[in-house]
Amino acid sequence: MTLEDSSEDAGSVQDSEASAEETEEKDEMTLTEERLEEALREKDQFRSIAQRAQADLINYRKRVADEQRELRRNANTDIILKFLGVADDLNRAMVPEDAVAPGWMEGLLLVQRNMGNVLDSEGVTKINALGEPFEPWGHEAVFYQETPDGEEGIVTDVIRNGYKLHDRVIRAAQVVVSKAPEPVKGNSESSQPESPDSGAQETQ
Repeated sequence: MTLEDSSEDAGSVQDSEASAEETEEKDEMTLTEERLEEALREKDQFRSIAQRAQADLINYRKRVADEQRELRRNANTDIILKFLGVADDLNRAMVPEDAVAPGWMEGLLLVQRNMGNVLDSEGVTKINALGEPFEPWGHEAVFYQETPDGEEGIVTDVIRNGYKLHDRVIRAAQVVVSKAPEPVKGNSESSQPESPDSGAQETQ
């Protein structure tokens, strides 16, 4: 083997080693990039999980707060309804001033005002029903009154006041509602023979 051949072999070995090192470096870089991409994906996943957990926690706290408010409102409603029963009795006890001993009426009016102030402070308001169109959400029709000259479906009298707690009806107003008078049957109608079907319906 000549010197020239030896130098060529040495150069070939060095080139092979350099190529191997370069390939190894590329593999390490590729592996590092893959690991980095995987770490970034895991980071995004953990961030998404953390965001969902935080949103769930916020929603849970809101739900608990709403449930607690609803429980307090229901508890207040029960107490207020009992209080309204007392207020109804007091209103029924109001009589003409000359029918009681001096000073009694002033005392009753004072108690009535104090009870009204307590209800106002709790957010309780009376439903204004008299003269208003009948509303199923806040009115309970107890009687119907024929009004030939009036509009049908109007509250003509209030038997028992209704109340709202903030924006929620806690007791509907018992009212009398106007209705159109029953049509008067004429002789021509009464003289017509009754159909068998209608007679069967009446006898059932």
